[in-house]
Amino acid sequence: MATTAGPDLARDLSNWNPEDERTWDKGLAWRTLWVTTYNLTLAFMVWYLVSAIAPRLNSVGFDLDPGQLYWLAAIPGLAGGAMRLIFMFLPPIVGTRTLVGGATTLLLLPVLGWTFAVRDSSTTYETLLVLSFMTGIGGGAFAGFMPSTSYFFPKKMSGTALGLQAGIGNFGVSLVQLLAPWVVGFGLFGTAVLTPQSTTDGGDLWLHNVALVVVPWIVLGIVLAAVVLKRVPIRASFRDQLDIFGVKQTWVMTAIYLMTFGAFSGFAAQLGLITLAEFGSFENAPDPLKFAFIGPLLGSATRAAWGPLCDRFGGAIWTFVAGIGMTISTVFTVFFLSPTDVSQFTWFLTGMLAIFTFAGIGNAGTFKQMPMIFDKRRAGGVIGFTSAIAAFGPFVVGMGLSFVSPRSFFIGAAVFFAFCTWLTWTNYVRPCAPHPS
Repeated sequence: MATTAGPDLARDLSNWNPEDERTWDKGLAWRTLWVTTYNLTLAFMVWYLVSAIAPRLNSVGFDLDPGQLYWLAAIPGLAGGAMRLIFMFLPPIVGTRTLVGGATTLLLLPVLGWTFAVRDSSTTYETLLVLSFMTGIGGGAFAGFMPSTSYFFPKKMSGTALGLQAGIGNFGVSLVQLLAPWVVGFGLFGTAVLTPQSTTDGGDLWLHNVALVVVPWIVLGIVLAAVVLKRVPIRASFRDQLDIFGVKQTWVMTAIYLMTFGAFSGFAAQLGLITLAEFGSFENAPDPLKFAFIGPLLGSATRAAWGPLCDRFGGAIWTFVAGIGMTISTVFTVFFLSPTDVSQFTWFLTGMLAIFTFAGIGNAGTFKQMPMIFDKRRAGGVIGFTSAIAAFGPFVVGMGLSFVSPRSFFIGAAVFFAFCTWLTWTNYVRPCAPHPS
């Protein structure tokens, strides 16, 4: 079999350098990308388990008010952001193989926990909050997986590689929300011992399947990480990595990424509950779980598709375009909140889908910008830190919606998006060439 490794690359990868084809293994880089992307997709599925389960909890005997449901869907964002602040330091300390394999193994804890918790409506609310927090492991993994992947590719391919990984990984959000309405309708093969839950209208619902269906795919991810992944010689201590916080561009990019991924993650976690709260009282109200997956799906698709375009034209210009689009789309959506008729749902959904689409473009743009602004080790740290702060999106959106009306929250979001768009223009578009190299 022909090798894709450069002729001067050491067998132990000790002189690994993606910027020099003589000491780079293209095949290993792409294998690493696909395995970590597969595991990242699972991580996002676990992170958003609660958003797929929460809208159905009361139908199987739980008695939770809207505020409690918003909290359940918000806690994974708080946990994911907090855990990303830990995961961001791990890639140069433990290496890709240990990091990805270990994080994927930990995903089994919240998945199995939710499988059994939803089967008993007497499960305490405090227990549900703890399980929601544990799903944050899936959100935290992103801050380790993405920097690890950035070590394997040259700068000229960073937009494509990171766009594909983040975009496809983000499909985990829509995947779990898409699967949920389907898998709750029957018993999974080999799990007949897990009887369905009785619904308040006298039917049967296998709500535990939403979590249970992910288990065998997590096991496969653990095996793939152990067999395929390797560690490259990019190392730094915890103290070494703190130098990114003294650089102005770290904080600017953090604000911009909070606009793009913060909005994506926050609205993805809460869209089903927003739909339920705004339109659930109407006759023929839309089923939140039948629509919640579409927005994350569009955002994930545009994030993956725009990677090559960001490599071609630069990330900053696309981030700027995305900011304008997100601001306008959010203002548009405001007019269809506090609806007077169920027919307004179509326009509300249109506005939300536009927000997700532009957020995906902005996510691709920012992940092209960071490897161009910083050296490889610092870029990995900044990617981890910005993603950690943006991961608080579900918590910020959930808490905002629990304290103010959706209309007020969306107006505030539009103002923030406009500010971040201005930051992009003044720091990266106006002073820089459109295609940095």
